[in-house]
Amino acid sequence: MTHSSANRFTDPRSRYPRPELDIQPQKLPGEESKMKPMPDHGEKTYQGYNRLNGKVALITGADSGIGMAVALAYAREGANIVFTYLSEEDDAHETERLVREAGKEVISIKMDQSNNRKACDRAVEVCIEEFGRLDILVNNAAFQQTYNSIQDIPDDEISYAFQTNIEAFFHFSRAALNYIPPGGSIINTTSIQAFEPSSNLAPYAATKAAIANFTLSLASEAINQGVRVNGVAPGPVWTPLIPTTMPDEKVKNFGANTLFGRPAQPAELAPVYVFLASADASYITGEIYGVTGGRIQM
Repeated sequence: MTHSSANRFTDPRSRYPRPELDIQPQKLPGEESKMKPMPDHGEKTYQGYNRLNGKVALITGADSGIGMAVALAYAREGANIVFTYLSEEDDAHETERLVREAGKEVISIKMDQSNNRKACDRAVEVCIEEFGRLDILVNNAAFQQTYNSIQDIPDDEISYAFQTNIEAFFHFSRAALNYIPPGGSIINTTSIQAFEPSSNLAPYAATKAAIANFTLSLASEAINQGVRVNGVAPGPVWTPLIPTTMPDEKVKNFGANTLFGRPAQPAELAPVYVFLASADASYITGEIYGVTGGRIQM
């Protein structure tokens, strides 16, 4: 496993901020610069070891949160980065800056991946045109919204959640498998919501369950061309989705229901994505890795 922090042990319960967190409403899709505390992506701590040297990774939704942390870690491990984002220009520029500071090339693609197979295909084509290869696909971008009742969910938001969170994974994966060589990998971001769904996140949770299922089925096909497919199932992670989609009380106590008593920071997820993309995971496919703060996945 990769080392993403200084060579000293700290109490994981107090390593990062704990609830109560500040109430900080934002409009979707949210901006990291307005969050308190600011998320940690590993800017000061992640140390690479050339595990992905010379590779090219396409990461969806890497302007913030987990995607940004993965882009930073992959770049410090030696990979060039192509990433997508919806509309958050300032956050996307920050990801670009971090990758370039790591000495790697980066291309950002502004796009809405919902109901948009052509745009998904085009993002893969950019990797081939600009870098001549694609080794790693990280399907990460997602939409979520909370609702008091299933009766409150607009029909178009149900469709949008499924188009963004699972249909696009099909589109990106189909296109990418035309180019990913043996030894490459696809990594899908699912969620603890796939296994322990919250009633107020019904559409999101359903899509995350679909992603977990899709990961297993795709793994059995993709290995026929030497490509590994795995998933990462985060628990509560401090990203812009939290203050933009959750009620104030949920934000204030976000992550308190874990064994650590706090949410994860994106930097704590990135090493798992590095491991799964690297040769260290050469015998691992069809697995869902939980990073849930001790919450049990069933």
